[in-house]
Amino acid sequence: MSNETIDMVSKGLWDRARTICITMMQGDTKRTRAERNFSMIQSVVREGDTFKILALNKMAADILEREYAEDLKKSFLLAGAEPNVTIEFSFDENAKPAIIVPKPNTVVEKTKTGRIQTFISTMPLKEYYTFDEFVEGPSNSYVLAAAKGVAKNPGQKALNPLFIHGGTGLGKTHIMQAIGNEVKRKNPMAAVCYLTAEAFLNEYVNAMTQNSLQTFRERYRKIDVLLIDDIQFIAKNMQNFQEEFFNTFNALTNADKQIVITSDVAPKDLPGIEERLISRFEGGMLQEIESPGYETRLAILKKKSEGMVPEVSDSTLKFIASNIKSHVRAMEGALGKVNIFANRDSSMILTDEVLSYILKDFIEKEKSRKKLTVEEVQNCVCKKYAVSIQQILSPERTQSIVTPRQLAMYISRKFTTRSLPEIAKKFEKSHATIIHGVKNIAKRLDVEPELRTSLDEILSDLGCSMKDMVG
Repeated sequence: MSNETIDMVSKGLWDRARTICITMMQGDTKRTRAERNFSMIQSVVREGDTFKILALNKMAADILEREYAEDLKKSFLLAGAEPNVTIEFSFDENAKPAIIVPKPNTVVEKTKTGRIQTFISTMPLKEYYTFDEFVEGPSNSYVLAAAKGVAKNPGQKALNPLFIHGGTGLGKTHIMQAIGNEVKRKNPMAAVCYLTAEAFLNEYVNAMTQNSLQTFRERYRKIDVLLIDDIQFIAKNMQNFQEEFFNTFNALTNADKQIVITSDVAPKDLPGIEERLISRFEGGMLQEIESPGYETRLAILKKKSEGMVPEVSDSTLKFIASNIKSHVRAMEGALGKVNIFANRDSSMILTDEVLSYILKDFIEKEKSRKKLTVEEVQNCVCKKYAVSIQQILSPERTQSIVTPRQLAMYISRKFTTRSLPEIAKKFEKSHATIIHGVKNIAKRLDVEPELRTSLDEILSDLGCSMKDMVG
């Protein structure tokens, strides 16, 4: 067997093991963390029965070994590896610049002394995260338009910062990295830096420990486009770090450099964060990405299944789109699990019954979510405010009707899994009207205790509470 064949087989084995390992993670948070940690793998080399996994640095190698060694071993066996396969985790300091600075992320500039220096992006952008690969639908069209505006003209005040928020697994990271990739495509010399808030915090702590804060500041204040993922992870952390982030934020925006931030929640809902930072986050373009409707879910699955072997049938894709509605990452996990089973038994016929068995854990999790309907919300709000459903659906604009109408819109958006188009249809209103109503109630809830009390009472009547918020 030639070396090329061995390499191809080994790569296929590693790809399957990696997919299985991430897919089998229990819970969205663990799968998301695994995807991010696995992105720090530089390369995988096979020597006999040993797979050597080289990470970006020692910290990454330690995390991978501590958190995934056992799961990866099991995943290799499920992927078809021999029982005696072993895994080693390591890193190569000498190779670090080549790993962390892939060609699209390298910026070369001359210093005052005439020496050439290279800007090193903390985490590499994934090349497949592009606007072309992102599936547009009514739930994300506004976010996508804003992102393309940023990529076309980084630093313009109306879109700086661009703050994207929404639930887990809806495509926030994809859109953010697509911005970075598009900026690099148009201007290879642009200094684009992508990293998670957690990684940014770790770098800050290391800089403090090594007395190199000045170097840290200079590094991040020379960036053209700063992409910060999952900002909610810094919200509860140290005061000094928030001060440092605030100063970096101001330095970049004052220099018309672009900042893009993602979060699971809106700025005002970030716990423990300073008001001045919230004000900065809300000072540019605030965009929410929403759960996709059926047609968008099906289009996403068709895109994700391209090139899969064996080919995924339309009936299987429709089954997943109909049964996995919470978010895109859950659909991807379900699709990956089906593909694993299909590879293990090529004679398997994927009927709805078989798919229900394979995806039992995914489906049960979907069913465990509180399944409020928009009609239930409308009826409950009407009863609370002593108005009719006809008045809620009417164009009447008196305050006694506008408040219950918009409150019903807010609850439908935040506490049901219905998509924006579906909610708009139930209220016989446009998408923009629903978005306006939801935002208006969100603002009023902060300053009107009576409205907050009414919301709590309605949620109680519906059998849920604030902790059940899904959007």
